[in-house]
Amino acid sequence: MKKLIIASTSTIHGSGYLDYLLPTLAVSFANVKTILFIPYARPGGISYNEYTKIAEKAFAKINIAVKGLHEFNNTKEAIQNAEAIFTGGGNTFELVNQLYKNDVILTLKQVLENGTPYLGTSAGSNICGVNMKNTNDMPIVYPSSFTTLGIIPFNINAHYLDPLEGSTHMGETRETRIKEFHVFNEVPVLGLREGSWLQVLGDVISLEGIHTARLFKQNKQPVELESGVEVVI
Repeated sequence: MKKLIIASTSTIHGSGYLDYLLPTLAVSFANVKTILFIPYARPGGISYNEYTKIAEKAFAKINIAVKGLHEFNNTKEAIQNAEAIFTGGGNTFELVNQLYKNDVILTLKQVLENGTPYLGTSAGSNICGVNMKNTNDMPIVYPSSFTTLGIIPFNINAHYLDPLEGSTHMGETRETRIKEFHVFNEVPVLGLREGSWLQVLGDVISLEGIHTARLFKQNKQPVELESGVEVVI
């Protein structure tokens, strides 16, 4: 049975790294002693070691050790043997690029479908969807495929932003970009706002956190989903 936490962000305003999620993670990872961290997204271009230390500091607060995937010679075995897995945010293009380069994307999909507990934030949430086409990131590298894990039947637009009333910004809104996506793609998209996450238990997906989420489907008006409801596509 799938056991996933798919969060829009690792950090909300005024809070430390993962702090707002720690009560939920303490329950979801109650029997976990060591979590495997996938640092491939490298926010700001930091090293894998630097990124792993950030995760270590956060999980220490709930008495869970962290081991970076890059520390293993056999990355497939590391994923297969992991008690739990966390993929952090950063650049989704580079994250997906490295998952394919290291030939672990199918292994990751298999273990998550078989019940290995998982936390994804930002880019680590984007990869849970059908493909990565709704990321907000710059294409700094060219992965061999945009296809991702497909462990939920829709895509995530993390850090979803609503238009600001009175703003003089002339660029496209997130909603405009998603409408452009739906000219050519049928995959539903969930705009997940900061401070919200999805909890996946088996085939049941529920919206949690402090905000509504905005669900987009091709040729349909967007729908606001209340926190606490099941996400049904």
